[in-house]
Amino acid sequence: MKTTFLLSAMVAALAASTAPTFAADCDITVGLVMELTGPAGEYGQAGAKSVEMAFRDINDAGGVNGCKVVADTRDSQSQGNVAVDQATQLVNIKKVPVVIGGIISSVSIPILTSVTAPAGVVQVSPASSSPTLTELGRSGKTNGVFFRTITSDALQGTAAAKFAIDQGLKKIAIINVNNDFGVNMVKEFSTAYQKLGGTITSTTPYNEKQSSYASEASAAMADDPDALYLVSTPVDGATIARAWVSGGGKQTFLLNDGMNSKDFIESVGAQYLENAYGTSSGTSPTASTEYFNGNYEAFSGGISPSAPAADRSYDAGAIVALAIAKAGKADAAAIKAAMPEVVAEGGAPIYAGKAEFAKALQLIKDGKPVKYEGVIGPVSFDKYGDITGPFRLWKITNGEVTTLGELSAEEVTKIKAAQ
Repeated sequence: MKTTFLLSAMVAALAASTAPTFAADCDITVGLVMELTGPAGEYGQAGAKSVEMAFRDINDAGGVNGCKVVADTRDSQSQGNVAVDQATQLVNIKKVPVVIGGIISSVSIPILTSVTAPAGVVQVSPASSSPTLTELGRSGKTNGVFFRTITSDALQGTAAAKFAIDQGLKKIAIINVNNDFGVNMVKEFSTAYQKLGGTITSTTPYNEKQSSYASEASAAMADDPDALYLVSTPVDGATIARAWVSGGGKQTFLLNDGMNSKDFIESVGAQYLENAYGTSSGTSPTASTEYFNGNYEAFSGGISPSAPAADRSYDAGAIVALAIAKAGKADAAAIKAAMPEVVAEGGAPIYAGKAEFAKALQLIKDGKPVKYEGVIGPVSFDKYGDITGPFRLWKITNGEVTTLGELSAEEVTKIKAAQ
């Protein structure tokens, strides 16, 4: 009995000596406003888990000056007004120095214009791709607090147009969600697609969460298009795609990044999506990619690492945590200055995971620069908080999303410049 007691005490002491210690009163709280429910719920659930995993890893590595980085997660319900209310509570009551979110642009934009920019609080979106966010920066309306870990739709729409032409889709009908994201994506796609020789037979915007989209699908079938370009979210997108198929539309689709979704494929039926193509903000694989792909599903409780927004949400969380460490305090202005520094050229390469973050935290403590190379690849921020990168070209085959190739940022920029 005595031996057992001593052994237990030794094990407990050893565990205490190897685990990071934290002061209970010095947690650094970061606000998360994610679309946990509503049309974009699949994105937000994956994104929230990814940020939590990044914070877990940074805390396991020792935390920021011995303090844990913790998330206060709120559900935007995929609605801008709800998101503003939640962000306001986080900023004004909880006094968070950073808000991560939203996922979709129609949530991120009102948070930025109504809450974070006026308050000078850093905001990082993992997946809001609207060009409006860049324009807000250019017009001086963001106070420099906005960053995102996804490329702008100004480039993705162009990439989608080139991909469509390359697949022989010369005559396309469009159905798009009637919000900032959908309208801007269609604008950029249409300009490039028509310049490349394609014909748009119709453009039909829709409002979210309708019980039926039969009339929109019927209108889009006029003039017998080769394919449907569906700019949507998984829930509404599946309803629209089913209406299109049941109405006799050609079973050939072009899809936006968020439609790379297992739920969408299962809801529509894989047999109807054998000629479904899509584009997504791409990745340049690093050691972080390998780490994330090997560990995320277990951490998240079964969410695939390929889930929309999962990879770039981890990067958003990691960059924020490293920026807080670089700032040395939970101060929004200092964190804003540190955000571009922890991904800047010239720093020691740092990858995802406990061991790499421990290395990063020591380098930062020693006053040395670091460059986080993320799950989506090495990134850097321009003066508007934007990143550039390649685009993944994919196809649904036997119910699975398979990569067909990649379109470089340089190629897309060249096409856009010729418009």
